[in-house]
Amino acid sequence: MNSPDITFYTKLLHIEHTLATPIYLQLAQQLSNAIQRGILPQGTKLPGTRPLSKAIHLHRNTIVAVYEELALQSWVEIIPNKGTYVLKPNKHKTTATAEPTQLANQYPQQTGFSFFPSIHLASPYKKPTTTYTLNDGQPDVGLLQINQLTKWYSASLKRKSLIGKWNDRMFESNSYFEKQLSNYLNLTRNLHLKPTNLMATRSTEMCLYIVAQLLIKPRDIVVIGNKNPFTSNMIFQQSKAQLISIPVDNEGLNIKALTTLLEQRQKIRAVYICSNRQYPTTYALSASRRIKLLQLAKQYKFAIIEDDFDYDFQYEATARTPLISADTHGNVIYLGRFGQSLLPTLQTSFMVAPSAFITEAKNYRQMIDRQGDLVLEQILSEMIHEGEIHRQIKRSLKVYKHRRDVMCSELNNTFKNKIAFQIPDGGLAVWVSFSPAISLFQFAKNAELAGIYIPETLLYQNKEYCCLRIGFGNLDEDEIPLIIQKLKASYDRSTAI
Repeated sequence: MNSPDITFYTKLLHIEHTLATPIYLQLAQQLSNAIQRGILPQGTKLPGTRPLSKAIHLHRNTIVAVYEELALQSWVEIIPNKGTYVLKPNKHKTTATAEPTQLANQYPQQTGFSFFPSIHLASPYKKPTTTYTLNDGQPDVGLLQINQLTKWYSASLKRKSLIGKWNDRMFESNSYFEKQLSNYLNLTRNLHLKPTNLMATRSTEMCLYIVAQLLIKPRDIVVIGNKNPFTSNMIFQQSKAQLISIPVDNEGLNIKALTTLLEQRQKIRAVYICSNRQYPTTYALSASRRIKLLQLAKQYKFAIIEDDFDYDFQYEATARTPLISADTHGNVIYLGRFGQSLLPTLQTSFMVAPSAFITEAKNYRQMIDRQGDLVLEQILSEMIHEGEIHRQIKRSLKVYKHRRDVMCSELNNTFKNKIAFQIPDGGLAVWVSFSPAISLFQFAKNAELAGIYIPETLLYQNKEYCCLRIGFGNLDEDEIPLIIQKLKASYDRSTAI
């Protein structure tokens, strides 16, 4: 049995084998930390190298190296035939600030300085423990074979031109990828942009954050739908914007309510909108409302932030073009995602706006993400150039359209007149309204007991509506009927008296 002395050191010292730092340096750092904090006061005799090495299951030479390292740093003094002693204060100035009872391997939980926590940025996500998890409409990561991904990455890394493009990224305002992407957007979205009108980033959230930095001052008014993506709300609130919500119906954002605000002499800085499929409702902004919104933006000189997050997933023969395609006065800032039909790791985002705005936006990007992901951009550039991206989207659309049809059929047959929904013409989610209303909190709780986790970000309920956004993109044809049956059983339990 170890002596109390040795037992103390076995609790004090710990080894992380996954670290690149040599073991003897890990232990030396932990002992010097203990000396600084007063856990090992001056004059303390350290254990002999043999008993300590035996107690913590290391070779004696490792402990010898630890003590020699401490001696070189003047934390201890090795006295031949006597032992190793912690030096007195006059031989080494310590910086002990912690309580002696605090373990040396504990890191402070609180700062010694003040900072500015945000009440807007707390994550609503939690790790589910259920068999199934619903989401707001995410692609299926299993549709792309891993060997195909490996092939693309390998081919891109072998390109001799990669280093040159990497160096060019530091000096050119428009990357090779942005040039390819501008061509693709012109072809697919009926745009007429140049690379100077485009900026690529890692995520839509990064684009929107940069927009907020350039556009919004504290107390500026940003108009949003009364049902809106929580991530965009967080970004606007963090910029200290004043958010005013207006109704959303089956024709999208209520432009009449926006007109009323403007006529009341409200100075609006920006309107945030998902014109093709309003998030979370999936309703498209009607043609008449699009025209009126552009007219209002021109008249009152506010920005329209158009978030077209799921444009690639359109199932009808004629794809609906974005609002920016009809903008002739430079009022629209267009945000989108590219590569969603691929793996999430192959997705990127972009911003389209007048070149003067993009120039300033790129200055922000240079500050927070200077190099970007060159290999990813190389892969996507080649997929555009070779037409592979069109083939991938076409293949994935067939799968997602079939899953949409299965989801809507199962919802209709299982819930019957208990719910109402429109079959979406695109996207990866269905907007479901419950009538009569139920407690969605209880419904989600019952679903979790049945093995289905429903994040709170999918639940929309107040006195006026009781709705759920259900994503189907990540669910296959066998999973959908089972999940809908479980949701119906959870619904029945929620309505039982």
